Amino acid sequence: MDSLSIPCQFTLKRSSIREIGTNPKWVLPNFVKLQRSWKNSRYLPTKGCLAAGNGGLGQQTNGVGDKDGVIIVDHGSRRKESNLMLNEFVTMFRDKTGYLIVEPAHMELAEPSITNAFSSCVQQGANRVIVSPFFLFPGRHWHQDIPSLTAEAAKEHPGVSYVITAPLGLHGLLVDVVNDRIKHCLKHVAGDEAECAVCAGTGKCRVYQLGEA
Repeated sequence: MDSLSIPCQFTLKRSSIREIGTNPKWVLPNFVKLQRSWKNSRYLPTKGCLAAGNGGLGQQTNGVGDKDGVIIVDHGSRRKESNLMLNEFVTMFRDKTGYLIVEPAHMELAEPSITNAFSSCVQQGANRVIVSPFFLFPGRHWHQDIPSLTAEAAKEHPGVSYVITAPLGLHGLLVDVVNDRIKHCLKHVAGDEAECAVCAGTGKCRVYQLGEA
């Protein structure tokens, strides 16, 4: 499968960001009307992300450069195995993209935190940090929590700008990902494939019947 290319989903103008202290507060722009075709969906990418420095909008450049650090951030879990999967994804992402500085982070419940990941990027030479939420849809975490935590982390690194990208959203390649997962699980249920890495050892990928204990 081709690598996922997740461009940003919203056009944010300067007036779309309010600053209270040093933490940027987001005001989502008005969405265009939802069209019949998913290709014209109001949730599909247009051309913008939140970009900020320590107290303002930072310079935006196209593409990830050698002085950019990328943080892939998920929610975080009390389950160690779930957190370790993010580490594996980050390794896959780094190997696939060739980006030099890529760090995992958990929004809460586990380490490394966004603050620690941000510092790690800067220590490796990043002068811009790109925070990519490993979330499906825009919700409170993307709208409030991650921007707040990132702004707090940036306070310790004057002069380092940051960008918070859109979550995965209704990206067309996710259809292929979901379809591939369904096909693999059905092959496992039929006895033709081993359990995937997600449910390995759990025995949860099987056929259930009504009244089964």
